[in-house]
Amino acid sequence: MDYKMISALLEKYWEGESTLEEEATLREFFSTPHNDLPEDLLEAAPLFGYFHVEAEKVWEAPPAKVVKLSPLRHWMKYAAVILVAVGIGYALKQHEQRQQQVLVAMQQEDMNDPQKALEQTKRALQLLAKNLHKGTAGMQKLSYFNEATAVVEGKED
Repeated sequence: MDYKMISALLEKYWEGESTLEEEATLREFFSTPHNDLPEDLLEAAPLFGYFHVEAEKVWEAPPAKVVKLSPLRHWMKYAAVILVAVGIGYALKQHEQRQQQVLVAMQQEDMNDPQKALEQTKRALQLLAKNLHKGTAGMQKLSYFNEATAVVEGKED
């Protein structure tokens, strides 16, 4: 093959303007050993030699990892979820029972001591009276409003 043509193709290759056919020609040319290459072609020979060697290599894919899930491990997930749910349910039930026991104990204590029962009744009645006074104050304002409305409409009693 003509060294001038190979030099021209090599220049196009370095410029990034070569076609795929021209690059195939360069790879084919440099794949065979040449003893009397000019100086400018000697620089590219190792590069294309490397391309040829790498193209010839057969790459083996790494073996795929086989993951086995043992049946015991598969069911352990479900058992753990069930166990957590049962634990939470049991804890809530125990908490509710303790609250009920405390309420029963407080009620029994209040009912057994007449003085405490009287105090508790007084507090309840005071709360009722306080709320009743709030309601009557609101009614007093409504009464003033009704009187003003009657005056405006000309209906005086």
